[in-house]
Amino acid sequence: MYGAILGDIIGSPFEFDRGNKTKEFDLFTKGCDFTDDSVMTIAVGEALLAVGTEATVKEIEEALVTNMQDWGKRYPYAGYGGRFRYWLRESNPKPYGSYGNGSAMRVSAAGWLYDSLERTREVARATANVTHNHPEGIKGAEATASAIYMARNGFSKEEIKEYIEREFHYNLDRTLDEIRPGYHMDETCQRTVPEAIIAFLESKDFEDAIRNAVSLGGDTDTLGAITGSIAEAFYGIPAVLIAECRSRIDEGLMTDVLDEFDHTLGRDKNADSDEKKGKRLMEL
Repeated sequence: MYGAILGDIIGSPFEFDRGNKTKEFDLFTKGCDFTDDSVMTIAVGEALLAVGTEATVKEIEEALVTNMQDWGKRYPYAGYGGRFRYWLRESNPKPYGSYGNGSAMRVSAAGWLYDSLERTREVARATANVTHNHPEGIKGAEATASAIYMARNGFSKEEIKEYIEREFHYNLDRTLDEIRPGYHMDETCQRTVPEAIIAFLESKDFEDAIRNAVSLGGDTDTLGAITGSIAEAFYGIPAVLIAECRSRIDEGLMTDVLDEFDHTLGRDKNADSDEKKGKRLMEL
């Protein structure tokens, strides 16, 4: 989850096309802060940890609703969209047909916790379905989680690209240079997820992936969160950036969830998560 949170924090000052569409910017500035992307990423991760890997879809969805509302109350001014803000306050919240990119920015934990791509996609659907139950909202979450799962299991960028294109019909043949001039603020999955994946595909390391995402402009914190979540799984994250991330989120409340997540995955919280993908699970 560090990748998603770092992408959110680094992208936050440039949201709403406030940047210069360049990769040359200070990685951390006074204006960097976590937003709703990080809050809900942690909420989803904590819920999935709590129910365990064998939970039913119904159990997962119930835990997600409770946890997301609880975290929303803890951080009521994190920058939620209007419909989601209303959902957070409802006594009996229901999905509302959204295809916004919120389903993709919060899904990263689902890409790490399960031992098959099929199960990863099933859980990703559940994380979207509690709010973003439009087919495009579900697709955005599934595509992001699938890319994370494949990246952490040793698949190449070419294999990830081919799978995402085949399964989700996103156009990943564009380049960042082609996208950048006409790209603007767009909070839909359709105009965020493929661009974020392309930012990862064109990158050479974790930091470069985030810089690629932010350079597009638009919804830079969410682009950064999605790209960062995939890039973490592929490259790992240097310890210095993990330390910077921890210094910019709430000690105890947020870091405890991240520590539990790392413990579940069997990795030390301060280690460079650069263990290069163990076995290859060829079930595509």
